[in-house]
Amino acid sequence: MQAGRNDPCPCGSGKKYKRCCGLPPAAAPPPEILDSHQIGALVGLVNQGHLNEAEHKARALLTMHPDLGTLWKILSVALVRQGKDALQALRRTTELMPHDAEAHRNLGAALHDRGQWAESLVSLGRALAIQPHDVDALLDAANALRALRRAAAAVPLYQRALQLEPRLVEAQNNLGNTFLELGQYDEAVGSYRLAVEIKADDAQIHCNLGNALRQLGRLQEAMNSTRRTIALDPTLSVAHNNLGLILAALGHLEEAVASFRRALTLDADYAEALNNLGNVLRDLGELPEAASLYSRAIELEPGHAASHCNLGHALIELRRFDEAVACYTHALALEPRYALAHLSLGTALRLLGRAADAEASCRAALAIDPNYVDALSLLGELRADRGRFSDAEELFQRAIAIDPDFPFAFFSIATHRKMTSDDSAWLKGVEALLAKRLPLRHEISLRYARGKYFDDLRQYENAFSEYRQANELTKRYGSKYDPAKLTRRVDEIISNFDAAFIRQLQAGVANSERAVFIIGMPRSGTTLTEQILASHPAAYGAGELTFWGSAFAEFQAAGLKSPAAASLIAGMARDYLDRLAALSGGALRVIDKMPANFLYAGLIHAALPQARIIHMQRHPIDTCLSIYFQNFFNMGPYANDFDNLAHYYGEYIRITDHWRAVLPATTLLEIPYEALIDDQEGWTRRMLDFVGLPWDARCLDFHRTDRVVITTSKWQVRQKLNAASVGRWRNYEKFLGPLRGLMK
Repeated sequence: MQAGRNDPCPCGSGKKYKRCCGLPPAAAPPPEILDSHQIGALVGLVNQGHLNEAEHKARALLTMHPDLGTLWKILSVALVRQGKDALQALRRTTELMPHDAEAHRNLGAALHDRGQWAESLVSLGRALAIQPHDVDALLDAANALRALRRAAAAVPLYQRALQLEPRLVEAQNNLGNTFLELGQYDEAVGSYRLAVEIKADDAQIHCNLGNALRQLGRLQEAMNSTRRTIALDPTLSVAHNNLGLILAALGHLEEAVASFRRALTLDADYAEALNNLGNVLRDLGELPEAASLYSRAIELEPGHAASHCNLGHALIELRRFDEAVACYTHALALEPRYALAHLSLGTALRLLGRAADAEASCRAALAIDPNYVDALSLLGELRADRGRFSDAEELFQRAIAIDPDFPFAFFSIATHRKMTSDDSAWLKGVEALLAKRLPLRHEISLRYARGKYFDDLRQYENAFSEYRQANELTKRYGSKYDPAKLTRRVDEIISNFDAAFIRQLQAGVANSERAVFIIGMPRSGTTLTEQILASHPAAYGAGELTFWGSAFAEFQAAGLKSPAAASLIAGMARDYLDRLAALSGGALRVIDKMPANFLYAGLIHAALPQARIIHMQRHPIDTCLSIYFQNFFNMGPYANDFDNLAHYYGEYIRITDHWRAVLPATTLLEIPYEALIDDQEGWTRRMLDFVGLPWDARCLDFHRTDRVVITTSKWQVRQKLNAASVGRWRNYEKFLGPLRGLMK
């Protein structure tokens, strides 16, 4: 906010003004070529508000005296006060009166108000060269420097203005804004506090103070200042936006949503609030609305790269990776040196299986900022995806050396190897972080990591305590599991996809054996099975493809048993096979190991009758505990609660029992995880025979296969088979609660 000046105008009008109007005093001696009464009469017309008459008389006199600077000066004031374009008159004044500081300042002020910052700065510099103590010129010049992103150069100008007028609230407030832009938050707080002392009832200054305090992490003080702002001016949308940011930082996400919505009620086109609301809704799992808000922010400010990045983040969580890549690419077109956009692009490319491109993006981010710990960690994850765990840990440790408070690196170290009692330095670092106030997502990741540490050390009570805290914290994101909704969905699928309906849909579909599906609950051995099959030279592991969830939604929207829905099947098959070809080149078999495809097995068989489906089964409690112990990316709210896990598992059993009854025996092979562990070669031979591939001993050495694996099992599938995870639930038997019912 810019405060107005209270000095009377020297033209004698007595009118309050921000900067001098530029009129000569009425008693000033007129130029010899004009009668003094003519100049005085013109000044009088301006002072009395007869601006149009003053303008016309000044123009008439200029026809006779075109080179008289004083007339041009009076004309410019008359034009300015009428809201007319005065730029020509102001320029002509400076040409004719080159040593008049006021003339240069007035031109600079007009250019300043038009946003012509660089040109304004030139004129204001000339004014200050003539009259160095002109406070208004100092202020306008400092503001122009800030607009030109030269904040550091603006600081001494504000300070000079304050030396001349210590109680100049505009300068004090704007100096605080400049320190804020420079990241000098303590200095910003100091300036705002001085401004508040000058003008205690100014809502905008209290708002700015709250923002600076928030940046310093002094959240309660920030809250007090922001609530004071709202008490002074409830209509100030920026204050509600800032309150939302404070509440979000404190973990009060629902209250933050209300504040951001209030800001948008006051200003529907407030792009920053749209982004901030989207960020909180993403944390709450409301991804479609978040994406919609980011899109609206982009419509309002298409050149704002951060909005494109935010939309990309939401699309990643919606598993729309190609669209996310487009968003990050757009952001980089706007800001080529935007390190976060390079990093985020790398994340999206990694999830698309484009490891080399992901690494290139990561290195682009590090070229901009060699100490960018997030980029170092992503580079570490890319190494781990390839099974290069020592290289990965070296990168994670490097990130910690740069920033000991970087939680993600601690989490990744625990994820990619077995922890031991020698990891005391790691544990000390985690405990130091947990002793601080952390953003919710960071505390969650560290709780999961510490749970893994204690589990590896067989301290099961401590481990479960950490895992339980991690899951309870995750619930604060607000995503709610709806058991009835899932039950209705499973009922609908079972009632519609009987054997006759599936056969009816198969008319004219693709006759391809290329696709192999691995389905089951998460943590049931799907990644292990893919790794075994992908070790065959004729097979390609495509990871978790998201195709069939979207395909089923389209099929359902058309009306499950309608002709319109049936007409979609052949196209789905072609699109899917084209996607496999693009991913795998000439591989004879391509493995899609999306576990949740257990919901869509009927649709998959209808579209691809020759495809083979492998159903992995694992002890129900081992499966559910393993899910509960993982910090899954976008898994779903059922994963954080034993009651919900038990219900979800029950619905999974219902629908897979149905597929067992209606799908041909030649289509579905069911593999008990424990049996695969017990007889690796026997079950591997059976799998290869089922998918139509000859025996290859390399499948037994799956842990040596050089390929990218990005699931949470990437470390486990690089180890030889062992029975360590079989019956793991017994270590946690006293904590099982509602999971016990799954053994019946």
